[in-house]
Amino acid sequence: MYEPTWESVRTHPLPDWYADAKLGVFIHWGLFSVPGWAPQVDDVQRILKDEGPAGLFRDNPYAEWYRNSMQVEGSPTWRHHRETYGTDFAYDGFVEPFDAGTADCDLDAIAALCAGAGAGYVVLTTKHHEGFTLWPATTLNPKKGAYHAKRDLVGDLTGAVRARDMRMGLYYSGGYDWPWNDAVMREAADAALAVPADPAYERYATAHVRELIERYRPSVLWNDICWPPGGNLAELFAFYYESVPEGVVNDRWLEPSARRGPVGDAFIRGAGGLMQLLWQHLPEEKRGLTFPSANHYDFRTPEYSSFDTAQEGKWEATRGVGHSFGANRNERPQDIVTATDLVRSFCDIVAKNGNLLIGIGPDEKGIIAEEQARPLRGLGAWMAASHEAVRGTRPWTLAATETTEGTQVRFTRRDDVVYAILLDLPGQRSFGLRGVDLSGVREPVLLGLDERLDLTTQSGHVRITLPERVPVQPAYAIRLGAEVKPLA
Repeated sequence: MYEPTWESVRTHPLPDWYADAKLGVFIHWGLFSVPGWAPQVDDVQRILKDEGPAGLFRDNPYAEWYRNSMQVEGSPTWRHHRETYGTDFAYDGFVEPFDAGTADCDLDAIAALCAGAGAGYVVLTTKHHEGFTLWPATTLNPKKGAYHAKRDLVGDLTGAVRARDMRMGLYYSGGYDWPWNDAVMREAADAALAVPADPAYERYATAHVRELIERYRPSVLWNDICWPPGGNLAELFAFYYESVPEGVVNDRWLEPSARRGPVGDAFIRGAGGLMQLLWQHLPEEKRGLTFPSANHYDFRTPEYSSFDTAQEGKWEATRGVGHSFGANRNERPQDIVTATDLVRSFCDIVAKNGNLLIGIGPDEKGIIAEEQARPLRGLGAWMAASHEAVRGTRPWTLAATETTEGTQVRFTRRDDVVYAILLDLPGQRSFGLRGVDLSGVREPVLLGLDERLDLTTQSGHVRITLPERVPVQPAYAIRLGAEVKPLA
């Protein structure tokens, strides 16, 4: 009898569709969409670096963490919940309005927004840390029973997404299920203690994921936080790859030790308290929002962060359009990324071998707020004109440089053809590219205008000249051709 091993699972190749897609849309939807609220912050990574885990749990800007944040006494969300819903309003009071709102909501409108942004795939939260599933799971939570949406939102959105020629991915929170063990996360140690160390939970989560695979055949299997200890994850991955040969899994499947008990929990609690006490003395790079990688993955998932250089392995930058993934009605205009910044960040990520998974959050009626939709439409408009320079490309020998006028440039390649993406217009029409030999370039073309650019030589250096009038765009993609080379 064949027994899957990590060695056999690792033979699974990264499918071309995922490397080609470049852009996905991350949809956070659940009971938290009803209150749709979290405190205003300037930078989630900065909160963690400055105040540690306790500060992040107290002032958590992620609206999808509402169930936890409303139980952290004295937190902004705790105060908001009491003032808005009353001291006796339980989180499950949001089930009825969520079911009522989603009963007839237009899922094709959500899919259309994603397609219009230029996305190649969509990832939906099938179960976030709150434990509520968006499909009629046959394996029931022993404490909550049929704790799921009345409508099969996973199946219906999957159909709408695939009808628009995008791939469908499914998120599942394997690490946390707060109702399972009545977890409330207030301190550093709770990040570990909230993971149920219960064999029954591992069986429950595994049954859920197998059901998602069997029913919906997701192209992306996106787990969060970690995976509960004690199961056979290699077997689960083998089942997934057999069911979906071109499927991919992310990196957040680390399995913590199954050996806990009172002594182990006390040790974790003590170590967490010490870590919080010494937090400011830790190196800054150790104080970020990071997730240790598992035994096997197809891509890494840095959150609200990126890499400075091109990566050999595939990765996926994930962030919301604001400081939250779920809908947050409390966000200010300055909290939402502009279309210009989104496009430039996207180009930087692609040049470094990454995909961008950009997060939006529908409300309980399935409506995406205009503030969230606007940057996606801006990205889509840029993609319509310049997709040739990103979709289906691979990193070039050089990921980044500057023009001779100091503006930032990113590079991609499609087979032998190299593209330069200017993240802003240079200070003058004629410019060179630092560290790049343009002497062999013959017919550079500005995408969107499809206009050939003039070349001139000054002091032995080739310079590119832009047209007199160039439309205002977030970035400017130039097809350089196959003759361009990095300087030695």
